[in-house]
Amino acid sequence: MFKGRNIILILFAGVMALGAGWMADNWLKKQNEPIVQQEEQEETVPVMRAALDIAYGQTVEAQHLQQVNMPVSLVPEGAASSADELVGQIAQTDVIRGETLMKAKFGGHLAGNTLAALIEPNKRAITVRVNDVIGVAGFLLPGNRVDILASRVINKRAYTRTVIEDLKVLAVDQTATTNDNDPVIVRAVTLEVTPNEAETIVNARSEGPIQLSLRNPQDRDEIVRKKPRRRAVQQASSVTIIRGTSVQNSKINL
Repeated sequence: MFKGRNIILILFAGVMALGAGWMADNWLKKQNEPIVQQEEQEETVPVMRAALDIAYGQTVEAQHLQQVNMPVSLVPEGAASSADELVGQIAQTDVIRGETLMKAKFGGHLAGNTLAALIEPNKRAITVRVNDVIGVAGFLLPGNRVDILASRVINKRAYTRTVIEDLKVLAVDQTATTNDNDPVIVRAVTLEVTPNEAETIVNARSEGPIQLSLRNPQDRDEIVRKKPRRRAVQQASSVTIIRGTSVQNSKINL
């Protein structure tokens, strides 16, 4: 009787041991397996990036472009998706290498004129001849911003005032874009203006010389001008001087 019970206990212990060993083996295998995250892959679409730096006013060529695939959720609105949308267009701002290319930053040739593609809608381009750029010895490049100063001579006295502020330089002489940062002597400057500003410039130029004042590109504030002091007007008056039978009127300033 006791012998049969011992055999049953031994068999039960063996089954338990085998079960424990099997469970331990499975646990160790799961610990050693790499964790694989099975995520649903998002759909991608082609997007154009800049393979090279593209300067302001430069015509885009195939070598400037690179096509990459980007998840749909990361594609900015207005991004170019093919080279055909950009080749032959004009860069309206500086583009750095690796930048996602937005169609709004490029414009097409208009009547064969590269400069016309750089003009913002509802703006105009006007060229003015100037003597120099004040204080910077002619250092002026496309993309700079300037103020226009007009001088007048009234009653042999010279007066100068700022007639328009913060205008964008589209071209200097006949250059709309350049990689050269060396100073040049500027005699003609093409500016981007509104129609009303164009009229103001023409009127100012017909009345006297025009000069340009170069602005810091980060300075977009208007100039705070001091109000001119008014001189007190001296009024003339007269007094009557009586000396005996002599009467004399003399003027005095009050």
